Amino acid sequence: MLEQLKLHESDWDADSPPGLEFLFEARVKLYLPAMDVGPASDGNRVIFVVKEGCFEGPHLRGRVVPNSGADWIRMREDGSGALDVRFCLQTHDDALLYVYWQGRYWSAPEHAEYALDVEKPDDPAGAWRYYFRAAPLFETSDKRYAWLNNIVAITKSRTGDGGPIHRVYAVK
Repeated sequence: MLEQLKLHESDWDADSPPGLEFLFEARVKLYLPAMDVGPASDGNRVIFVVKEGCFEGPHLRGRVVPNSGADWIRMREDGSGALDVRFCLQTHDDALLYVYWQGRYWSAPEHAEYALDVEKPDDPAGAWRYYFRAAPLFETSDKRYAWLNNIVAITKSRTGDGGPIHRVYAVK
């Protein structure tokens, strides 16, 4: 279990790819519509402010702290999105976790409207239409969750039900 993060020589194989361990799924609700800041030299900036949400998994559960952050997305000329996401989580036992990440979004032009429609019902089977990945990092001062300060995570995300749905995995 990650809470007992241990390093040992017998677990190391320099040639094998890293493994993943599922941490939680976060369902984030956003205020809509997004703020469209407009075009700049490196793309069109769109800001989705975090309204609320929840998260649950084998290692963590709780709520997305309301109004604690946003998704700052830069839509580039090639149709891809550069993600900059920051908000706070509050665990079921009242620990505060700050999470921030960078990532990428991409879809073919014919699937862009579907991919960006956060108000559609959750449709895991339809998420093949777009690439939505990020690399979150965590910060907390709570000793029970200090192991989060020492890991790298990745997300496999989709849109629907009022915002992004992030499945978060620790890289082992």
